[in-house]
Amino acid sequence: MTEAVAAPAKPAAADWSAAVSTIRELAPAGRVLLICHVNPDGDALGSMLGFALGLRRLGAAQVQATFPGEFEIPEPFTALPGLDLLVPEARAWPAPDLVLVFDVAAESRLGALVDRLPAARATVVLDHHASNTGFGSVNLVDPTAAATSVVVEELLERLDVPLDVEIAECLYVALATDTGSFRFDMTTPQVHEMAARLIATGLRPGEISRRIFDSRPFGAMKLFADVLSRAQLDPAAAAGHGMVWTYATLEDLERHDQRPYVLDALIDPVRCVAEVDVSIVVKQQSDGVWAVSMRSKGAVDVSAVAVALGGGGHRLAAGFTGHGAPGDIVIAVSDKLDNHLI
Repeated sequence: MTEAVAAPAKPAAADWSAAVSTIRELAPAGRVLLICHVNPDGDALGSMLGFALGLRRLGAAQVQATFPGEFEIPEPFTALPGLDLLVPEARAWPAPDLVLVFDVAAESRLGALVDRLPAARATVVLDHHASNTGFGSVNLVDPTAAATSVVVEELLERLDVPLDVEIAECLYVALATDTGSFRFDMTTPQVHEMAARLIATGLRPGEISRRIFDSRPFGAMKLFADVLSRAQLDPAAAAGHGMVWTYATLEDLERHDQRPYVLDALIDPVRCVAEVDVSIVVKQQSDGVWAVSMRSKGAVDVSAVAVALGGGGHRLAAGFTGHGAPGDIVIAVSDKLDNHLI
């Protein structure tokens, strides 16, 4: 068992004050660029767009939101309010006055957009990853928060920006996705209290849940069947806590005429395997390059495994980019599980 490593402290009063003063100084008349991580998920997009809409309420006239890589919005998020503020990375201002970064633990997750940080007068980072490197000039990083949207809501409150139904929908999608529809361990009483505040603006949570969690193309269902059929079980992994894994190729996607984002939900049926603690899905990105998603039920700190392999994340949910064959990548993971038992 590894020694416990202290998580970064929650933002101090001085951090909140610095963020508020920086935004109040630079946002009203300056160009504000909001950035989230490559291949954005619900928390990244929802937190970023919710805050972008809040900046509009604050009077900011020049606001752009973007993310690195291919400019594609996953289908479950195409109805989010604020999408009109999104631009491809090539159209993002090269020298903004203020950069706000959402749900990003390290600069490496910003791709080519990383050059906007030194070009700006200030960078404010909002995040909830314990592995955050503190790369902003102001860092609001709360590793106890269930989602980055929790940090966003507090900052909007400190800026005296009231919640409206559009901001609330973005933050609700962010909160619901990162808590697994309020099923994961980080779902605290405070999470439900936040959800209640958001729903009170007039949201329809059932409609949002159907769109985000309970709707996928028929081709995606067939794709899942193929990928799940090749899953492998290793009961001896993680000192006997067990591991299950599978992989999806670009050929799988092409055969079923599906976009890569549909694979984001594939980890859920894999992690349900009763005999194991650790679940892994390896998703091909290009020839020999794979996105690796890992989940733990509590016996293994998969964020420590991910960091050791060049990635990051949370104690029970993490990932990294692997190279080579899927089986070799999983062997590399398995070799480290015993060293990161909780």
